[in-house]
Amino acid sequence: MRLIERREYLDKIIRVIGTPDIKVITGVRRCGKSKLLEAFKEHITREYPKANMIHINFNFPEYDGLLEYRPLYDYINDKYVPNTENFVLIDEVQMCAQFEKAINGLHASEKFDIYITGSNAFMLSSDLATLFTGRTFEIKVYPFSFQEYIRYFKPSDMYGAFERYSLEGGMAGAYVYQDTESRYNYIADVFNTLIVRDIRRKYKIRNTALMDQIVDFMMDNISNLSSSRNIADILSKSQNKISHKTVGMYMQYLCNAFAFYKVRRYDIKGKKYLSSNDKYYLSDHGFRYAKLGTKNLDYGRILENIVAIELLRCGYEVYVGVLYKNEIDFVAIKRDEKVYIQVSDNISEESTFEREVAPLLKIKDAYPKMLIARTRHDSYVYEGIKITDIASWLSYSVTPTSNEARA
Repeated sequence: MRLIERREYLDKIIRVIGTPDIKVITGVRRCGKSKLLEAFKEHITREYPKANMIHINFNFPEYDGLLEYRPLYDYINDKYVPNTENFVLIDEVQMCAQFEKAINGLHASEKFDIYITGSNAFMLSSDLATLFTGRTFEIKVYPFSFQEYIRYFKPSDMYGAFERYSLEGGMAGAYVYQDTESRYNYIADVFNTLIVRDIRRKYKIRNTALMDQIVDFMMDNISNLSSSRNIADILSKSQNKISHKTVGMYMQYLCNAFAFYKVRRYDIKGKKYLSSNDKYYLSDHGFRYAKLGTKNLDYGRILENIVAIELLRCGYEVYVGVLYKNEIDFVAIKRDEKVYIQVSDNISEESTFEREVAPLLKIKDAYPKMLIARTRHDSYVYEGIKITDIASWLSYSVTPTSNEARA
């Protein structure tokens, strides 16, 4: 498989070299965390030639003797070299029983600069502060963006490349397969055998059929408002009554493992978050087609999913906007920056265009407003709203409100 440099993530790690944090690389399974750690190792070897590198990858059998926390701790301690930088890189750290004891002990010694990756069902973002007594710095990794897809394939036609990306997704491990069926088989296998299996192991789930039903329902309803209660009610119609609390727990497990991301609703006028009904987006839209098939493509939902993940990738807090009875697809917030975004598949019909811009026109504050669609045209401004093509918008690794780069 050909590799590309994921410079955006690598730079995030490089900027925290030497800080006292435990650096934790998170993201959905097979999104490239291990390859990123290898790229970082190459950077250290090149830029710090006198540094002591201790690299452990628990995918390899030669480290089977370190699968308990005490041997792992002693092994790393024994390899310490005084009077130089000591880097500790551990891949799939969760395979070591009680790994947090070893990491906390090494961190407390103040002798090592520590970087770890792990299966996310076993090492969740929400658990980091509890697992590790020292401060953690999380580097969130996502599947390939469209910009990375372009860098990988080097297509001559950007719009044609986006059509393929919208179907294939960003799980780069699938790109080595030559036919669509093999690619989808790989993607489905990642979801079924890695993501869902991890969840079942961590939470000791016995009702695997219910988990599968919830997964299929959430995939089929990405971008729709959902709640554990309405999912439980719908599933209960075809079988015995299902508790909404159980459904809610399973949904949370899927989000914990970065299979889905929950996006809450935000009242634009009242400036408050709403507690009822959320939207859920897949970490990679390719999972949906691999699991459910491409019979009902529903491009509008897929485009919305792609934009949601791109906003998260850019570091935005993402919400569904609510203004009176209108819904704005996304309110993206980063510190004092805010942008309102509508996403549509096709706005060539005047009635569709007017329907999509109507909610944006009702927003009275001065923050930027955008309509992202498959226009295949240069960007333009309509009554203060920037209308831009989704492929053009995604092809630049910059923030959504950069008029100069995304024009």
